[in-house]
Amino acid sequence: MDWFSADGFELARQVLQRGIAAVYLIAFLSAAAQFPALLGEHGLLPVPRYLGWSRARGPTLFSRRYSDRRLLAVAWTGAAVAALLVAGLPQAGAAWLPLLAFLLLWGLYMSIVNVGQTFYSFGWETLLLEAGFMAAFLGSNRVAPPAPMLWLFIWLAFRLEFGAGMIKMRGDRCWRDFTALYYHHETQPMPGPLSWYFHHLPKPLHRVEVLGNHIAQLVMPFLLFAPQPVGSIAAAVVIGTQLWLVISGNFAWLNWLTIIIAFAAVSDRAVEAVLPGPDSLTPGYGPTPVWFTAVVLAAAALLVVLSWWPARNLFSHHQLMNTSFNRWHLGNAYGAFGSITRQRYEIIVEGSLDGTAWREYEFKGKPGDPGRMPRQFAPYHLRLDWLMWFLALGARGENWFVPFLHRLLEADRPTLRLLARDPFDGAAPTYVRARVFHYRYSTWAEKRRTGLWWIRRPAGVLIQPLTLADSTRRRSWLGGWD
Repeated sequence: MDWFSADGFELARQVLQRGIAAVYLIAFLSAAAQFPALLGEHGLLPVPRYLGWSRARGPTLFSRRYSDRRLLAVAWTGAAVAALLVAGLPQAGAAWLPLLAFLLLWGLYMSIVNVGQTFYSFGWETLLLEAGFMAAFLGSNRVAPPAPMLWLFIWLAFRLEFGAGMIKMRGDRCWRDFTALYYHHETQPMPGPLSWYFHHLPKPLHRVEVLGNHIAQLVMPFLLFAPQPVGSIAAAVVIGTQLWLVISGNFAWLNWLTIIIAFAAVSDRAVEAVLPGPDSLTPGYGPTPVWFTAVVLAAAALLVVLSWWPARNLFSHHQLMNTSFNRWHLGNAYGAFGSITRQRYEIIVEGSLDGTAWREYEFKGKPGDPGRMPRQFAPYHLRLDWLMWFLALGARGENWFVPFLHRLLEADRPTLRLLARDPFDGAAPTYVRARVFHYRYSTWAEKRRTGLWWIRRPAGVLIQPLTLADSTRRRSWLGGWD
């Protein structure tokens, strides 16, 4: 890299721009499918009521008026623009085209996140916003990738990985004694189809997994800044460990977005050395417009200033995890699984017509039926399923969970579409209840004998049987909803 143009990093730019756009496409499609039922006019946490009680977390197109129609217009507009960027059409034009397209994605998705309340409180929301803003300044195919922005993407990868590594070392002894993965594959939020097999790896291999995690998150981030080919090798280690996480669980788009961001440190020459081809990856570029240079340097200066807060947080004894320090979601702190749950509990929701025979509602991603093999959903984000995991950990959820039960008693079709199976086929039950179960993976012997993936036992009752009248009264304690 020279001081501004990075001639040997065309593949990095293509992966960053198209990959980030692909994640935006998934995020907007997820919003169109889930937001109205969760947060819409008649959702579990209606945005109009939220805006009537408090101010949005930051800038949003919905600050003056929210409607489901406006939300869908935002989501489908974002999905269309993201699809064009995945196809590379704006990048084929002048540098201002991808600049405007990515800034539009950033603004549209920020409008959703800032009114998304607990359903949009995940660290990968702010990560996507920050990455999307930065991608706007990578230019088009007509100009060389700007080195200042690639360095800032490497800095983002450093914060993401090193922050996650430090929160683990500070947060839970099991990361320090290398036993974290004795539990994690079983107790993670949403296991995937291979998670059962990962859990049953020999314990020495689990310790090797933890060691690999520490190397990838505490050592490799520093080497991302090293000269080539060391930077590319460090990025390959980060990418490899993230792919391991992809196949061992469902963490929405966190792992995929980390992989994409890590490509900022991968040079074309390193890729050509591993995958030789007849042509160079680097095309011929035209001169970089003066205006584009000025815009990139201004954006880079802003991001450098905003980096002070997450940099200080990285080395703080009271490190914050997944925190945005400003209302624009730029210069954020990241991290995950600072503590590991040793036991798995699940909330099982059941309905009944007569109060005697109970039928279980099945969620799409979270464990329920012990005989159902866990499915792969990532990078798609099942927001209701994730909050059910937090609820089982003891998180406060009465503001959305009681409304959820109320919607089941009404047989509300948008809510039922969030589930994998409605045991009443669209009819309204008379009663619903929520029970707590302890879950553990079956052993190899139990799996062969019974075919079950999980062994579960009752552990308590979260919500006693409710009728529609009961849930309405409980709803009134919470202020009601429309």
